[in-house]
Amino acid sequence: MSLREQAVDIVRTLRGRGHQAYLVGGCVRDLLLQREPADYDVATDATPEEVMQLFPRTWAVGAQFGVVLVPVKPASQAPDAPGKANQTVEVATFRSDGLYRDGRHPHEVRYTKHPEEDVRRRDFTINGLLLDPQPAGDRVLDFVGGRQDLLDKVIRTIGDPRMRFGEDKLRLLRAVRFAARFDYTIEPGTLEAIREAAPQIQAVSRERVREELTKMLTEGRARRAFEWLDLTGLLAHVLPEVEKMKGVAQPPQFHPEGDVWVHTLLLLEQLPPACSRTLAWGALLHDVGKPPVFRIAPDRIRFDGHVEVGEAMARDICRRLRMSNDDASQILALVANHMRFADAPRMKQSTLKRFLRLPQFDEHLALHRLDCLASHGNLGIYDYLRRRLAETPPEQIRPLPLLTGDDLIALGLKPGPLFRDLLAAVEDAQLEGQIASKPEALEFVRQWTIKKETQ
Repeated sequence: MSLREQAVDIVRTLRGRGHQAYLVGGCVRDLLLQREPADYDVATDATPEEVMQLFPRTWAVGAQFGVVLVPVKPASQAPDAPGKANQTVEVATFRSDGLYRDGRHPHEVRYTKHPEEDVRRRDFTINGLLLDPQPAGDRVLDFVGGRQDLLDKVIRTIGDPRMRFGEDKLRLLRAVRFAARFDYTIEPGTLEAIREAAPQIQAVSRERVREELTKMLTEGRARRAFEWLDLTGLLAHVLPEVEKMKGVAQPPQFHPEGDVWVHTLLLLEQLPPACSRTLAWGALLHDVGKPPVFRIAPDRIRFDGHVEVGEAMARDICRRLRMSNDDASQILALVANHMRFADAPRMKQSTLKRFLRLPQFDEHLALHRLDCLASHGNLGIYDYLRRRLAETPPEQIRPLPLLTGDDLIALGLKPGPLFRDLLAAVEDAQLEGQIASKPEALEFVRQWTIKKETQ
């Protein structure tokens, strides 16, 4: 049974007990746009307690706001198959909201029996549609003009935009994300209200800001999303470091496309839908260190030290947005290594192999390709590295160590800082193809120590 069929089954179960129930929100919007919804929501006049009595397993994660999660089986898993369900349908009671005192959640809610009253407290008209999955055919209930806005490709708040954004500041970013994702315009009154309220985005938790920005970067229209962030004034408040890229000129012989902002937008434009969040953030931040170090030298524009400065700035951004340690580590690695590609054809074999075995090197290579396509367009180094990866067996890129510290001790050497240098020298020789066995490595150590003693 598909996810939609299970959601419709929940609707029919509620109706079978005398309740009103409809599919609601983003799933209805996506169905009307002939897109496959990622999830399904149900709106009903049943109270949370009544919903929990009807379904054997539920999670009352938002019961104070009338929200109950009903677990369902994944679409590929039969309803009676063993194993824990890992998807849910959100079932929410019709409600009207009281004051929003924290800029995100209503202080109190009041349940209602009227679906129109529930719809009018939602965010955007295209998300305010109800779908009645009747056996004879679906029927859409539209109290807010959402169907026309879908046809006109417009993002518009339900009711007064200043009130809607005042209730929930996260809607400022959601308006931008929806406009980018669907390639819609933003209705003038809604756009003006976003610009007025842009500084208030600081009231939203950093985690929620991070998640909205990550979705913008990975939903397939990252360039348009960041153009909207700039146009609405939100960019200066959520990522001021990126906003400062605007107008920072680059040497035309390397960047004929224009300034750092234009280059970054061109790169974002090429990010594929559903790309990894670390590649997306690495693409956004790879040149974040250029504005602070910009200078005009006698020969050309220069950005001395922009990699090191950019890595430090990216670290601050990752901390501010509370990214996971794993994500932050990869994003920083992408920023720190993106300029090393220019040296790849001239690297020693040992240096090149260490470069190729960077964790998630496929993302480094993908970023380099995007970086080239967004500037000079020369993919020579990209093709060279792909060829080297194809020609070099993994065991040569990451060979098993020929020696350990215990082997050095067995040779009579004393543990200390010398061990690290010596083991690194052994590995260099191994990666260069100069040695390939433990006896050869031991002889290499003997010769290395004799050389050091005579220096």
